Amino acid sequence: MRSIYVLIPLLSCQVFSGCGQPNVAAPNNKTLNPATTESIAPDGNQFIKPDGMTIKSRILLPEGFKRPTYRVEEFGHFLENLPLYPIDQEVHYYNGKIKPRNNIYNSVVKLDIGKRDLHQCADAVMRLRADYLYQQKRYKDIKFNFLSDSKPRAYTSYAKGDYSYPTYWKYLEYVFAYANTASLHDELPSVKTTQEVKIGDTFIQKGSPIGHAIIVIDLAKDSTGKTIVLLAQSYMPAQEIQILNNWDNSTLSPWYDIDQDIIKTPEWTFYPKNLKTWE
Repeated sequence: MRSIYVLIPLLSCQVFSGCGQPNVAAPNNKTLNPATTESIAPDGNQFIKPDGMTIKSRILLPEGFKRPTYRVEEFGHFLENLPLYPIDQEVHYYNGKIKPRNNIYNSVVKLDIGKRDLHQCADAVMRLRADYLYQQKRYKDIKFNFLSDSKPRAYTSYAKGDYSYPTYWKYLEYVFAYANTASLHDELPSVKTTQEVKIGDTFIQKGSPIGHAIIVIDLAKDSTGKTIVLLAQSYMPAQEIQILNNWDNSTLSPWYDIDQDIIKTPEWTFYPKNLKTWE
């Protein structure tokens, strides 16, 4: 009975939370507002400052846009200051193999993902939220619902007073094995409209039979209130978190205008109704 209990959740994680087949359409060079001279990086790669080592310092802004100001204890501050590998670093899978760029991503978030095939799409989203709360020592707020019964598993119950990082990572892998896109989709409340998007919000499709999840990892607004976002993902097999390029608008890439009927990323297509937020 024990072997069956362990096998079924792991299988459901792989089948139902695994990220499906990529979009295969070629990039589209539609023209929108170009960057000002000050916004263009020295090497000519629009909006990319190669020597920037955080999201905020590497990804430059289109003309007229500004990032909101976050307090140090806010999720937005945590996300936009995530460390990045050098600009030429490629995404690594959990087994050390490389995921070629293929114009899918421009930068890789510098976070260890472990040695098991567990840090996939929804897992990466949950991990970023948990890492933020862990950094803030908000241990009681770290909890995620399992697919099997839709009930939360709390970090404090798992840790039993041991809040060391090794125990924290064991808790995360425990969550990754038994939670997925379907459970996270049902756990998080929906956002009424993409115009209400906040940094840290997540596009999630629970899928039938497979789904995908990506996170709004940065955000900027112009004087009219128009919002653009950066989107990041992990994928399948388990891999490092990557900042996505925008194939539908190369002059805005890697920024996305998500006030659209369809939000098409290189490896998945989302819709406004897929946007979820944290309570």
